[in-house]
Amino acid sequence: MNITDPLIRDVECAAMLGCSKATFWRRLAEGIVPPAIKIGGTSRWRRSDIEKVIAKAEAEREAV
Repeated sequence: MNITDPLIRDVECAAMLGCSKATFWRRLAEGIVPPAIKIGGTSRWRRSDIEKVIAKAEAEREAV
């Protein structure tokens, strides 16, 4: 990992996706969001992984 791809918390992921934290965790359970990187008792995601989720959703929207 490098500084240009920081690890972010669930609340930051939810903000990027424009949803609540509860909805973010639901998307995780549905497999839409990739699994977290576990560090001690915390869960973090690479910002680039969340950006990929957004890009995939945009691509699916444009394919319709």
